[in-house]
Amino acid sequence: MTFTKVNNKVVRVDLNQSGPVVARRGAMLFYTGTVHFSPHQVPGAGGMPGLGGIAAMAGRMMQGEHEATMVAQGNGVVHYGFRGLETHIVDMPAGGELRVEASRLLAHTSGLQSAVVQASAAPAAAGGGGGGLLGALRGAATGMVTGTGMFTTQLSGYGAAVLLAHGGIIELQVGGPAPVFVDPQSFVAALGPVRTDLKSTMSWRNAGRTGGESLQLECTGQGIVYVQASEEKL
Repeated sequence: MTFTKVNNKVVRVDLNQSGPVVARRGAMLFYTGTVHFSPHQVPGAGGMPGLGGIAAMAGRMMQGEHEATMVAQGNGVVHYGFRGLETHIVDMPAGGELRVEASRLLAHTSGLQSAVVQASAAPAAAGGGGGGLLGALRGAATGMVTGTGMFTTQLSGYGAAVLLAHGGIIELQVGGPAPVFVDPQSFVAALGPVRTDLKSTMSWRNAGRTGGESLQLECTGQGIVYVQASEEKL
């Protein structure tokens, strides 16, 4: 494992073994050895080609919906944590793909390719569109309703990532005969070709009586969904 848990809230990484590591700004707790830190730019945060006049607006939204990150490199051991939140390490297989809310991503190895993508777009392996103007509008509507962003961070390749959560993380297998439904506020990330679609169980008969349980994310495909044991936002 590239990252090692020190306890439930702190992870350590040996840069001699992992190579450079990208982490959200302010997450470094302490380090030993000779380590250099520099700003890291998330690809895809400058706009969305093919959307014409919406591209500039989408670019500004992207800039606000990914966290500023720093890359650490050198010879040393770095310890990471953030606001006392619990951490969860995800080791990604070759060719793997992880979609994670930007606010819930602590760090990842630099060998993983990172990009900002539309939250509503289906993973390539899962099929389906979700791109273009329609996909952008779907993403905006979903983000407004669920409190998540219009865009999300996509990591692909071989490496490891560290997630953040309130109350720890539960791993849910997706791919059985029935879909998995997740509270949008509890959703953290999805590994593999997992598609998430916003569903509503609210009707005129139960309007106003369902509380926060009327909206769920329907998870289909094949993979793992990571859910935090809380509805508290980061």
